[in-house]
Amino acid sequence: MGNALKKLGLWSALLTLTLATIALPARLSAQDQDDPPTRVARIGYMEGSVSFLPAGETEWVGAGLNRPMTTGDQLWTDRDSRAELQLGSASIRLSENTGISFLNLDDNTIQVQLSSGMINISVRRLHEDDDFEIDTPNDAFTILQPGRYRMEASEDGSYSVVSVRVGEGQATGGGESFDLRTGQRGTFSGTDSLTANVEPIYAFDTFDNWTEDRDHRYDFSKSAQYLSHDVVGYDDLDDHGNWRDDGQYGHVWFPQVEVGWAPYHTGHWDWIDPWGYTWVDDSPWGYAPFHYGRWASVGGRWGWIPGPVAVQAVYAPALVVFIGAGGGWGGNIGWFPLGPREVWVPSYHVSAGYMTRINVSNTVVSTTVITNVYNTTVVNNTTNITNITYANRGVQGAVMAVPQNGFASAQPVAKIAVTVNAQQIASAPVSGRVAVAPTRQAVQGAKASTAGHVAAPPAAVANRQVVAKKTPPPPPPTFAARQQAMAAHPGVPLGRQQVASLHPAASAAAHPAVKVAPPAKPATPTMGKPANQPAAARPGQPAAPANQPANRPAQPGANERPAAPAAQPNRPAAEPAPARPEANRPAAAPPSRPAEPAKPAAPPARTERPPAAQPAPNRPAAEPTRPAPAPAKPQPAPSRPETKPAEPPTRPPAAQPAKPEPARPEAARPEPKPAPRPATPPPAAKPAEHTPPPAAAKPAAPPPKKTPPPKTPEEKKKEEEKKPS
Repeated sequence: MGNALKKLGLWSALLTLTLATIALPARLSAQDQDDPPTRVARIGYMEGSVSFLPAGETEWVGAGLNRPMTTGDQLWTDRDSRAELQLGSASIRLSENTGISFLNLDDNTIQVQLSSGMINISVRRLHEDDDFEIDTPNDAFTILQPGRYRMEASEDGSYSVVSVRVGEGQATGGGESFDLRTGQRGTFSGTDSLTANVEPIYAFDTFDNWTEDRDHRYDFSKSAQYLSHDVVGYDDLDDHGNWRDDGQYGHVWFPQVEVGWAPYHTGHWDWIDPWGYTWVDDSPWGYAPFHYGRWASVGGRWGWIPGPVAVQAVYAPALVVFIGAGGGWGGNIGWFPLGPREVWVPSYHVSAGYMTRINVSNTVVSTTVITNVYNTTVVNNTTNITNITYANRGVQGAVMAVPQNGFASAQPVAKIAVTVNAQQIASAPVSGRVAVAPTRQAVQGAKASTAGHVAAPPAAVANRQVVAKKTPPPPPPTFAARQQAMAAHPGVPLGRQQVASLHPAASAAAHPAVKVAPPAKPATPTMGKPANQPAAARPGQPAAPANQPANRPAQPGANERPAAPAAQPNRPAAEPAPARPEANRPAAAPPSRPAEPAKPAAPPARTERPPAAQPAPNRPAAEPTRPAPAPAKPQPAPSRPETKPAEPPTRPPAAQPAKPEPARPEAARPEPKPAPRPATPPPAAKPAEHTPPPAAAKPAAPPPKKTPPPKTPEEKKKEEEKKPS
């Protein structure tokens, strides 16, 4: 029976994959202009004081773990603080005193504003139609290949530093563009015109080492084999649960939780445009299982079933069904998680293609069923869903209910939960949306009470203009400007055309915080040591010598050799981190790592860019090769002088030794080969005096047997006296 179920599951998966391939010929071709992006950025890690500014708002609040970020959102890491943003195909890590915002974040664009500070970027996958751009006060850097990059913007905005450990990119500004490749660091000074200096990358610092440690979570995640790699936060599942194979559902992940736990019970609801009400879970692992896949009660335990591995994941704000969401049910709002093969209905305006994509990427379900639900709930605008039986609705403890005002103001649901019985649950209407208008607290999130009481970037940094290569959309309008328009349809986010109508005419065509770079011509940078930068302008790092650019790791000494990062052939996209180097020594080449499990290509036909190639011989190499010192010219061996043994005058002359062969001419002698240079040269020492090797000579003939000298009369007389008579 078990084998039969597994075969049935396999055929169902193949059927779904075939249907998905037909339904999803291209991600954008069937997308309506009101369809929201299929990806967001997750705040996946925080350390120290991290502040958040939602799009359109003016007051900074404390950042919250698992909060989704999108276009217009800003993040600030204060002194001695760090943060990590996860986008599925990439990770962005912020050092201290760093401010960023998303100028644009959609299916094909990641455009980040770096006003001040330092970020490390790990890009694992990059499609041909993707634009990945980092905009600083004096240049825009476009990432062209998967790899590992570091961006730095000085505190005063006068210069920026771009490091390409692995990959390839292009810096644009002042009408010029400069290419950077693996192993190169570029320092760009000026604003109206750029002065570019390119040099090799040196050893890691503590921020780089921390980044490498975080990357290892993806490189060696056990969960990667069970789901699409576009699922954000899957690496957190390894430490907080385990995977089991189930005959009915396939691969199922079971969290390590207390008895009585149920999904969507510990967290709160934020309002995030353009999706509307969005679930933000409190658990450190609580992202992937609440924005992808489905939940099921398996043997009395809640287990999470991800979507098909081969289908590109699509983000959802919350995969639940609402109860009493029309304002009834005693003034309360309830919800429960969707189960496998059940269709999710968004609360925002979507096209039929989007409805299909978001469901087939998160569960195994027929497109016919999806179309029927779409026609009923979206085309016919029927809010209540009465003809569908939901598996989790009847599971004990599955439904969570809270008062409407607590729901609409981002209050922790576990603290304000109300008790409902099975009869109330069975009789209440079921809906895909909540017809309750959000409050400003829902926009700010669970830490709305911290508004105006958290660290914020300096005014000069917050208001600084950056250079962009691609024109971003205008900044989102404030919540106050949207609130009145949303009152006509409570709980439904505004469409793009409605949002555009709220923009002032002056800002509709431009972004006030962005200066679009003029058309650029390829230029050649200065190769070598960058110009001196003032130590006071270095953001987030201890003071350094005046001849060292901001935020850059300590350079090796005069006798040390800069590290040359090696491309890793065994990683599918971005290269793994080199082994952590010793202090003041360049990074060593990392060992090979196992590749990710091979997976069939996702149905949306998208071509990924090939991994970054190593620099060609005619391009600047990752590390400039030092010319080998010329070996000392060997000198001919001197001829040995003929000598005679010291003998008495009466001793006959001894036979002379064989005359050595004259030294060979220099042209005929082989040059001595210099010894191979070590990877890290030792400290300079006084060179030893060169001693040329002796000339080869034929073996000398053995010396003749010596003849004893003649005896004197006195010696003969003594010998005669010693003889016996």
